[in-house]
Formats: sequence, structure tokens, C-alpha cells
Amino acid sequence: MGDRRSFLKKSLATGLAGALPVSALTSCASETSDNAKKGQITDSKNGKITFLQTTDVHCQLHQHDELFWENEEIVFRKTGGYVHLSTALKQLKAENPENTIVMDTGDMFQGSMLSVRTEGDAFIPILNAMNYDLYHPGNWEVVYYKDRMQHLLGGLNAPKVCTNMYHDLGDGKRGELIFQPYQIYNKLGVKIGFLGYTDHLVPKRQSPLYSKGIVYTEAKENLKHYVDVLRNQEKCDLVIILSHMGLSQQIALGNHPDCEGVDYIFGADTHERVRKPIQAKYTKIVEPGAFGSFIGKLEIEVKDGKMGEHHYELVEVDPNRFEADPEMVQIVEALEAPHKEAIETVIGYSKQPLYRYFVVENTIDTMIVDALKWRINVDVVLSNGFRFCPPRVPDESGLVPITEGYLYDMLPVEATVRTGKVKGKQLLAWLEKELQNVFAEDASKRFGGWVVRFKGMKVEFKAFAEFGERIQKVVIADEPLDLEREYSICACEREGDPDDVLCRMTGVSETKNTEYTLHGVVKDYLKEFSPVDPVLRHDSKVLDAPLTLLSQVSGVDYKFV
Repeated sequence: MGDRRSFLKKSLATGLAGALPVSALTSCASETSDNAKKGQITDSKNGKITFLQTTDVHCQLHQHDELFWENEEIVFRKTGGYVHLSTALKQLKAENPENTIVMDTGDMFQGSMLSVRTEGDAFIPILNAMNYDLYHPGNWEVVYYKDRMQHLLGGLNAPKVCTNMYHDLGDGKRGELIFQPYQIYNKLGVKIGFLGYTDHLVPKRQSPLYSKGIVYTEAKENLKHYVDVLRNQEKCDLVIILSHMGLSQQIALGNHPDCEGVDYIFGADTHERVRKPIQAKYTKIVEPGAFGSFIGKLEIEVKDGKMGEHHYELVEVDPNRFEADPEMVQIVEALEAPHKEAIETVIGYSKQPLYRYFVVENTIDTMIVDALKWRINVDVVLSNGFRFCPPRVPDESGLVPITEGYLYDMLPVEATVRTGKVKGKQLLAWLEKELQNVFAEDASKRFGGWVVRFKGMKVEFKAFAEFGERIQKVVIADEPLDLEREYSICACEREGDPDDVLCRMTGVSETKNTEYTLHGVVKDYLKEFSPVDPVLRHDSKVLDAPLTLLSQVSGVDYKFV
């Protein structure tokens, strides 16, 4: 026991003092023996190890419309949902039952009306029924605040791993890690270590109040240490990072020297569909789309306990191939029953397919800013560049039914509409900063979603120009932007932002909350004008890239399809 205490003290003396709880280390260190008890270590050292990854499902329960880019045009077909994803995972695991590891890498509790009404509780039994082996928290796990996040993730049966989320002891002082920093499994004589890194920019990307009480650190602050722990102390043969940082940042991390010794980054957050692993300088990166539409599947051949060839594919969760799992259907029906009528209530129709996949402009956001501009009498309305929400296409009537439930898919957070005033030079500086977030040459500086949405303003820009030189033209009310003129704006309030901040724009004057909420504005707009026709107006026009740009990622062998 004395030797054990000595080991722990030495481990904590690496510059991470106070960051790593003894309980977490004990959990990590005991996993090998636990696996043995469960029969996960077998005498055979020949076969294959299978890794199955889902991510960014955003509470999608049923099959839904999905957007594909094929032969330079949009194609829609049905995919995904937990009731079909459950069958897919069961079938894929049955192909290699003893040596398959199934994981989800985040955004499990945000994205639907059912999740909002139950503050995520409805998804605990669903996720537990999926029989995952490992979880990693996403950026939206904090949407119901820190305590609720701990409750929700604590209700899941499998381990949770995250190596960069700490308890805040006050004034940003780091306490212990909230979740265990690593997890180890043994398969076919191969020892596999998992780390987990979520986006350290969560307090900036989302309402700051969501993540109050949490200190996030960049991966580079402790990655080298934990790779050393897994490689040299734990003697892992394979090291995998579970990440929820976005594909650009994951590629940047894969090119960082601290990532040496990491074999794969299993990524998430940006809903990218990586069909062939992206080779960075030190590791490979994959990411399996969103909404339960895909499963990332990695297989590693093993002979005499030594790893051989690696095979990766993106498995499309086609409901015709993977029928709804009867057990999951029963669970979902019981959970949805008290809310089903409200979820399925139609509040309006659209003449256009609704989607949110293109970097610059999408029909969902066109409809939202149209509604805001109709209701709020200001010069410019703004809406964040969200990524989440599966598409929806016309039914047999030729129109897209917009239900109450789909409104929550589009806008899971009900926010108050807030107004303020800014000068033209503030707008210009803000636009440059927002475009930098999306298109920064240094991939580690890209974060968040797509280009911010707006109405009342027309902007022409060069995505790949230098920071500060992207904006080529701004027009408001048919007049060139006047740097000294004051303009009225509106956007949604973000909990925890200072009074002079609106849509990440600082120094906004005369801010005030209106009597309206974003949900209420959209519902009133649909009631007044349904069926709406949110045709793309190209108010935001990129000059050095196609308007059909589907990814921020460039310079690597990857294309979104």
C-alpha cells in the first residue's frame, strides 16, 4: 500500500497537481483486471479488433431525411435514428462479438423536443440499451448546466473518459478532473488506451452560463504526459484519442508534436463524414457524420498478438438494411408517449427542403432570419451558424411539414430576442472575426459552426484571404456600410454574456431584451405566411470558393459526400 501511495504522489508531481483524482487513477488502473473478470481477455491472439463509433446523434430517435452531395448535386435519402442505429450496432458487433469496442463521442443529450422536456433524462435508458462500452462528452452535454451534465452522464452504465474538463474551484482555478482521464481495454493480446479531449472553447462557442463551474484546457497542456503514461507506464500497444473538437482542430492536433504516439483520433463535433482516414503528421483522423446516419468502423487484423492491417469504412445506417430494433422501439414509444402529440403538431409548411449543411447559406437559417426581420424592426438581424438539425424534405403533398418537434430540432434552446446598436466599424470587425473562426489558415484557430446568418445586410468576402482582409463589400439598406453610422441589430440572448455582447459582438450599446422568444417568432411567422418559401438569397457571398462549400477543411485528402 505504501508503494501505491508513492506511485500516486510521483504521478501527480508532473505539473498536473490537483488535476487527477486518486479515484480516477484507480478506475483506470483496475480496468485490465475488470476486463479479465468479464472474459474480455481470451487465450486466442489471432483475429481482428473492431471499433464502432457514433457521434453527434443529437437525440434523433427515428429514421430521418439525410443530405448527400453526389455528382455535384443534393440528394436526399432516409437514414439513422436510434431505433435503426441500435440494430446496426448489434449486427456489426455480432460479426466479432468478443473483440468489438463500441463508443459514442458526444452530443447525446441535446437536439430534440423530448430532450428539452425531460432535460435529457429520456435518453439515459436509450443510451444504456445501446450497450456502449465507452463515452466521451461533447460540447452540448453542458446545455442543462454542469450539475445536470454530471447527472446525465453519471446515469450511463459505461465509463466516461475526458482528459481536459476540470472542476472549477473558483476564479478559474482547476480542481480535479470531472471524468477519468483514460480507459484501457485488452483484446487479442493488444492493450488499447483511450484518452478524451473535448473542445476547450465551449465557454466561447455557447452560452457561458452552461459551462459555469468547469475549467477546460487545451489538449496540448497534458496530452504529452498522458501519451507517455499510456505508452510507457501502462504499456499500451494502441493509443486512441476520443475527441469532440471539430475536424479542423483535430487535424491541427494530429500535426502537433505532442500527438506523437497516438494512433488514431476518433473525432466529432463538425458532423464531417470521413470515409478514408485523414493522415496527419503524427496520427490518423476519422469522423462519422451525425444524427445516427453513420457508424465509423475500424478493423485491425491481429496475428500472434501483433497488429497487422487496418481497415476503415463509414457504414450508412440505411433503414432498409437495418430495420428498427423492436426492443428500442418499445423503449422509445414509452418515453415519447407523454409528449408525442406535441412533438407531432404541425405549425407550418415550407415549399423548400429544409437543411443546414452548407458552410455559407442554408434554407433553415434563411427561414429563421426571415422570421426575425419580419417581427423585429431593426436594420440587421443575426442568427448563429449552427450545424445541428437533420434535413426535412417535402411529403406527398409537395410541402415540408414543420412540426413542433422539428422546431426543437432546429432550435433546441429557447432564447429571448435581444436588440442593440453598433457602429459600422464594429460590424466590420465582427464579420472579419466571425469569418476567421470559420476559415482561419491555422486550423487550430477555427471553431464553432458555419458562417453567421443575417438579413438586412449583404456581404461579399474571400474565405481564403488573410485575417482582416476577407470582407470585400458590405451593403445595408442598399447603401455601402458607413463605418461611423449607428445600426440597430438583433440576435438571441446567450446566458452569461455581458450586457454589451450580442452574437459574440462586443461593445453593443442600448441592449435590451424584447418580449419575444425565437420559438415564438418562428411560430408566429409560420402562422402568418405558411407555406413559407426560404429560397437562398446569397446575402452572404463567397468569392473564392463555391457557394456549395460543404466543409471548412482544406489542404488534406478529404471531401464531404
